[in-house]
Amino acid sequence: MLGSTDVIATCAVRDLEKAKKFYEATLGLTPLPTGEAGVLSYKSGHSSLLVYQSQYAGTNKATAATWAVNDLEATVQGLKAKGVRFEHYDLPGTERKGDIHGSGRTKAAWFKDPDGNILAVVSG
Repeated sequence: MLGSTDVIATCAVRDLEKAKKFYEATLGLTPLPTGEAGVLSYKSGHSSLLVYQSQYAGTNKATAATWAVNDLEATVQGLKAKGVRFEHYDLPGTERKGDIHGSGRTKAAWFKDPDGNILAVVSG
């Protein structure tokens, strides 16, 4: 039923202007028109990210959105150069080298947006 339709990642935020600066200037996402107050939409590759204003912003304790990248190390360094701080987790079966966690072929790095939404970049 849903297997042939696109899925949209969503992140709740408190401050749309702060979120707009982070998602556009820091992450480099392209804004899309929404026509709705309290909602931002971004193109990212062949998918999109919906950012909306909510009192529950930052309460999700799991990863809200993940980007698959070709060069994880370069992506992490590029984000760090823009002021992004990476999170470090003790995950079973993973090794951490700097900000990158590895498990087999899969490598990942996690960071948060200004509201505390957990975001990830992965390669593998």
